[in-house]
Amino acid sequence: MSRVEKKIQTRLRILEAAGRSFRKGGFGGVGIDGLAKDAGVTSGAFYVHFDSKSAAFRESVRQGMHELKEGVLHFQSLHGAAWWPEFVKFYLGFKRTCDLSESCALQSLSPEIGRSDEDSRAVFEEGLRDVAEAILSGPRSQAAPRDLDAAFVALASLIGTVTLARAVGSNALSDQIAESTGRALLGGALAI
Repeated sequence: MSRVEKKIQTRLRILEAAGRSFRKGGFGGVGIDGLAKDAGVTSGAFYVHFDSKSAAFRESVRQGMHELKEGVLHFQSLHGAAWWPEFVKFYLGFKRTCDLSESCALQSLSPEIGRSDEDSRAVFEEGLRDVAEAILSGPRSQAAPRDLDAAFVALASLIGTVTLARAVGSNALSDQIAESTGRALLGGALAI
């Protein structure tokens, strides 16, 4: 493996570890030493790739939003005209119950971005628009958003539901919250 390839792999490892750490503990929940340790590198190696924790956060946001867009495109490709109900079920099911470090950046990082710098908010906004456009450009699907306003409402409903459902202590109430939103988004029954 060449030196350039090693450097690229190290940067990706740091970025993946940073994304998991920021989703799980927020921006303030981890320092550079913790980010470096989680990536299996020294703090000095971290600084070779990112000049600050804020720079790593911004790139984690960019990567997380890109992963969400790719997820939407994957569901469209895999499920065709049934992609939207399948995506909603997945988001309200698995993304609601998975470990927070593996959760969706849209849901887990939005509060952090709201307290972040202007550059991070700009990265998030660009990613959010890309996700909404991916939703709109997909195959026609039952109850899928048909315009930008509806796409933003759907995304806000999904992340709000996951946030609220994760916050309650009762699994039954968490399921009820998710199923209620699923029915509202899909116009009918939802089995998560």
